[in-house]
Amino acid sequence: MIGIFGGSGFYELLNNPQEVEIKTPYGETSDKIMVGEYAGKKIAFLPRHGRNHKYPPHKVPYRANVWAMKELGVNKIFGPCASGSLQPHVKPGDFVICDAYVDRTRNREDTFVDLNKVCHISSLSPYCNHLRKTAIESCRELNIQAHEKGTVVVINGPRFSTIPESRWFSSSGFEVINMTNYPEVVLANELGMCYLNVSLITDYDAGLEGVDGIKASNLQEILATFKKNNENVKQLIFKMIEKTDDCPCGSCLEKVETAKIK
Repeated sequence: MIGIFGGSGFYELLNNPQEVEIKTPYGETSDKIMVGEYAGKKIAFLPRHGRNHKYPPHKVPYRANVWAMKELGVNKIFGPCASGSLQPHVKPGDFVICDAYVDRTRNREDTFVDLNKVCHISSLSPYCNHLRKTAIESCRELNIQAHEKGTVVVINGPRFSTIPESRWFSSSGFEVINMTNYPEVVLANELGMCYLNVSLITDYDAGLEGVDGIKASNLQEILATFKKNNENVKQLIFKMIEKTDDCPCGSCLEKVETAKIK
């Protein structure tokens, strides 16, 4: 089963979905989960921020959302999100198929590991390489400009970066910045679900203004790019659903050494 976490504009990916409410040990999910089918495959979709954008990025109930997907039988998660570019060659309208992240959030509940249970997971490949390959192939088929790898730095929000912060991230070589990909990815890793992030570039981040002639995007330009990205990512998701098969990864947790506190 494929799970999809969407941001603004992804609420209507499926026709006539059935709304499902899942109770979790971590409280309520962002919204009811919409379950349906596409291309003969069962799909679960959850608006990450809630249907009416109820939750800001630092308040999204990430643990409840990921846990509920697992309860439904999801074993693969697509997590597209709107993002900013930290590098001149990553242009508004481009997609980035991320292969690494840097966590700059704070005070977020970012693990299912609790007292009397220790589970160390590797973060060498937090994004499923099999799903990444499928995303790259799908972007090529759809003529979507996509960067085949990239590091996303996740900031806490809801504020954007200052210019010095943004320049620091850019000089570190990171390609993408957003506010929601962490802890979503690591929570999926902990529960043994394969996870894919596609970062949808809407604008250049603050630190790139004035670099190589780059100018700050105005609101109209950002909204136009956002609308275009929404349409492209819908086509990408449908294409990926058609192409996605059994993943050779298996359960991430099967590859992890665990230890229990006596």
